[in-house]
Amino acid sequence: MRTFHTTRHVAHSAEDMFALVADIERYPEFLPLCKALKLRNRHERDGREVLIADMTVAYKMLRESFTSRVTLDSAEKQILVEYLDGPFTHLENKWTFRDTGQGTSEIDFYIAYEFKSRSLQLLMGTMFEQAFRKFADAFENRADVVYGTTRDSQNRGVTAS
Repeated sequence: MRTFHTTRHVAHSAEDMFALVADIERYPEFLPLCKALKLRNRHERDGREVLIADMTVAYKMLRESFTSRVTLDSAEKQILVEYLDGPFTHLENKWTFRDTGQGTSEIDFYIAYEFKSRSLQLLMGTMFEQAFRKFADAFENRADVVYGTTRDSQNRGVTAS
């Protein structure tokens, strides 16, 4: 099984970053490889919001779709993504958001995955690893667009959050 883990410090609050990552329907607008995302279901369970979604990822001639359960725990500032159907034998990722003071936060991203097909693993495995490295940048850049940068906020006389 392959894994990837990164921790990033960003100039946005944990609450803002949680909201940005939880807005999965916007992923095709900015996330590398994500070509489409369809939300199938949204419901509450045990005080958490649970989404069932189909994501299509594509790179050159390769195109794969898979279904995941996304559990949004706003109280704990955590997002858990669990694989339901598609080209993997296993896919799970977890986001954790922690405020670090003065409108900044630390974001922890972990993913573990394994493709059903060995040939697909060889073809897409390296590409996925490169994409995961770009995900953190993509979310941070998206936060700057949605919430503004710290410098932009200071220029407007508003405190970044």
